[in-house]
Parts: sequence; structure tokens; C-alpha cells
Amino acid sequence: MNIISYISWNPELSLGPFRWYGLCWLIGLALAYLIVKRLYKEQKIKDELFDPLFIYCFIGILLGARLGHCIFYEPDHFLTSVKGLVEMILPIHFMADGGWKFVGYQGLASHGGTLGLMIALWLYVKKTKLSIWTVLDNIAIATGSTACFIRLGNLMNSEIIGKVTDVPWAFIFERVDMMPRHPGQLYEAIAYGILFAIMWTIYKKNNPVKTSALSPQPSALTVGTGWYFGFCLTYIFTFRFFIEYTKEIQEAFEASLPLDMGQILSIPFIILGVVCMLKAKRVK
Repeated sequence: MNIISYISWNPELSLGPFRWYGLCWLIGLALAYLIVKRLYKEQKIKDELFDPLFIYCFIGILLGARLGHCIFYEPDHFLTSVKGLVEMILPIHFMADGGWKFVGYQGLASHGGTLGLMIALWLYVKKTKLSIWTVLDNIAIATGSTACFIRLGNLMNSEIIGKVTDVPWAFIFERVDMMPRHPGQLYEAIAYGILFAIMWTIYKKNNPVKTSALSPQPSALTVGTGWYFGFCLTYIFTFRFFIEYTKEIQEAFEASLPLDMGQILSIPFIILGVVCMLKAKRVK
């Protein structure tokens, strides 16, 4: 292999006082906030019903992503001791000498974040009495933009790396090793950016802004049918299933499985997505 022809990757972890990973998360969540706020406004949903949505989503995603990583990927560490349980909840790490240090939440799983978000939105609609399908569809439209920036954060952190390869666009993650690898994080970031463009285009074409004189005729592609939510799940987790073939396994126990943990966890979400899209097709 001629490593000179590959992309050497070793960016600074921080931009001034901000870590790139946290900054990418912040940008992604801010975009989702602005996009869904606009969708609510276009759909004439009251402002007071939007205000608590961000809090529900933020807590649901963070808790779900953290618990998902700890339970599915590192149960031997986090579920077998009191210290592990504390580290699962608090962003700290206990040292061998008895002390501890702040490390942030090192380990967040997108499958857990998705499940946490769904539970949070269920609680949100119980409080606001909005249609669950309207809320899920609106969140789904914005999801691609947020997921894109989260994966860019993983790229800046040189984590979730791909397998060794000789493709001309391979990255050499210098903080990991000097081997050319698939930039799996970048593949996902691009795919999720494309997802947002597709969803936004379909939404604008099939959901014209409501006026007092004219309302769009309902169809399968009208927000509130569940189609956008179903398409989002199907697209993301089908892509996740196949992109896993280019990634290194995250935990040693996955080496003995016919599919890695990311692929196994993707299958139920793909099935749920297809079911939601089929349900939406019955809307007249």
C-alpha cells in the first residue's frame, strides 16, 4: 500500500474552548429545532405546543443513546458493578487509584437514541394531545440534518472507524493507527445529508402551506400519515445495515456473531419503517 496517496486525518479535537464532537451535536440539534419549528408554523400548530418538544427530544436521545451503548455494547463493564452503573449515568470514569475524572459521555448508540426519542415523543403527545403521527413525521423530516452532523462529530473524533482498505479515498486515522481505512463516518454523514434533501423536497411538494381558503388534499405523503417516519427509519437503518460491512467491530464479542450488533439492532427498525410506510399508503 502506498500510504502517501491516502488522506491523513488527525484534526485538533477542539475549536478553541469547544470540542468538535460536542459542537457538531449542538449544530445538529439546533438545525432540527429550527426545521421543526418552521414545520409547526406552516402546519398551524400552536407555539405553546412546540416549546416543550425540544426538551423531550434532547433528554430522550441522550438517555437512549447512552443506555443503548452501555447495555448492548459494553454490558460486562457497565452492568456488573456499582461503579459501572454510576459511569453509565454520570459522565465520569473511576480511576485505579480510587479517584475519578470527568470524561464526558464516551459511547452513544444511534439505535438507543432512536428508541429513546420514540419513547420521549410518546410522552410528549400524551401531554400535548397532538397526533403521534404528525409529531413523528415532523421529527423524521429534520432527522437527516441532525444525524449528518453527529457523524461528522464522530469523524472529527476519529471514532467508529472503517476496515482497512485500498480505495483511493481511504483515510489514515493517525490517532488510531497508520493504516488506510474506510471513512465510515463520512459515508453516513453524506447519506444522511441526502436523506434530508429527499425528505424536504417531498414534503414541500406534497404539503403546501395551509391557508384559510385552501388546504392540501390528504395523501400518503401528507404529514400525519406516518410515511415520513417510516421512510426515515427504512432509509437510515437499511443504509446502517450495509455500511456495517465497511466498519471495524466495536466490541470483541461481535467477532463471533454472523451479524454485528449494529446490523442486528437495525433489523427491527427497518421492519417498523416498512410497516409505517405501508400503513400510510392506505390513507385516502
